[in-house]
Amino acid sequence: MKILAFLFLWLVSLTGVGNSQEKVPSAPKFTPKPKVVILGLQEAITPLTASKIKEALRRAEEINAQALIIELDTPGGLVTTTRKIVKMILNAEIPVVVYVYPPGAQAASAGTFITLAAHVAAMAPGTNIGAAHPVTMGQKMDEEMAKKAENDLAAFARSLAKLRGRNADWAEKAVRESVSITAEEALKLGVIDLIAESLSELLTSLEGRKVQLLRKEVVLHTKGARIVRIKEDLRSRILRLVTNPNIAYILLMLGLAGIYFELSHPGAILPGVVGSLCLILAFYAMHLLPVNYAGLLLIFLAGLLFFLEIKITSYGLLALAGFISLVLGSLMLFERSPEGLKISYQVLVPVLVTMALFLSGVTYLAVKAVRRKPTTGPEGLIGERGRTISAVGPRGGQVFVHGEIWQARSPEEIPPGEEIIVTKIDGFTLEVKPARDGTL
Repeated sequence: MKILAFLFLWLVSLTGVGNSQEKVPSAPKFTPKPKVVILGLQEAITPLTASKIKEALRRAEEINAQALIIELDTPGGLVTTTRKIVKMILNAEIPVVVYVYPPGAQAASAGTFITLAAHVAAMAPGTNIGAAHPVTMGQKMDEEMAKKAENDLAAFARSLAKLRGRNADWAEKAVRESVSITAEEALKLGVIDLIAESLSELLTSLEGRKVQLLRKEVVLHTKGARIVRIKEDLRSRILRLVTNPNIAYILLMLGLAGIYFELSHPGAILPGVVGSLCLILAFYAMHLLPVNYAGLLLIFLAGLLFFLEIKITSYGLLALAGFISLVLGSLMLFERSPEGLKISYQVLVPVLVTMALFLSGVTYLAVKAVRRKPTTGPEGLIGERGRTISAVGPRGGQVFVHGEIWQARSPEEIPPGEEIIVTKIDGFTLEVKPARDGTL
């Protein structure tokens, strides 16, 4: 009994029954590590860029990230796309930090507006921002229209700067006077909020910073945050490659060359298929890029003129006109595009010279083939030499030509065994003349 009593008291002491004053300690709460989404943008601002930012914002909101940090390095881009990106940033449900990075990067032209729109604007040492004067695209604007575009963008930049409490006067000067400043000058003038040498330093600097979103104010907790970097998928890589103006131009030339080769040499098949694919990709790229359609039409006119050179005897005039049209069209194609969306002359000149030589060569071979004397069929017998088997005269006779015996006639009598030349074919009868009369 004593043993049972002892065991009972021992169990009571373990369970805490009868000691209502003592509280059982609760398990510590698990606090998830904060997350920060990073999106790298080292490219000109195009509709593809807007798609990337939209997807990054969706991902950041989905995982309840502290912020979306855009590592920006851009020479500029399209105004329409820039406005879409700015609208997405202004209406974002999480803070957006634009970080001009790495050292040597720039936030020029369109990049200036994106940086001004950010909830927090940061730059790395050795970077610059500014030069946001509008560039006309596709066609030349008159002075009044250019002034309207400048005033519109100046007001846009000023309103963004005021909204974020930044230097509105400088923002307007960046548009009107194309001024550009370093990271240190930008911080001093109140254009940006901070300078950070690295991403880890930026996260430390953002810790505890208050950010005003559209409907609420949030406090950033980014120190030691888990970094979620958005990687470019295969689709985005292909689209970014295709929408590069240099690649788009090369695809256009390859497409034109392939289709032209197929038309001038029917039945080749492979050049036509490859050319069609290249043209489709080129058209997709030019749907997204600012293209001068007059330049595009001149390039297609060049292909047409080279093709007509095969069909019409112009002694090279059509080919020359095609070459001039090709050069003018290529120069005009991206003539007034913003920086980052122009064709490099290191690409333009070699491709243009190669294309001109290719079209000229194919045209020469096609013309030579079209004008070559037939070697098969009845037409191939005209001008051929043979011998008479029997006497040939106006009433007929037989000749041996090209390994075959033919019925023949001649305006004059030709004795057997005489060498003759075929001058004409009438059905299955050859008209011949003595070879001593000369050749055709």
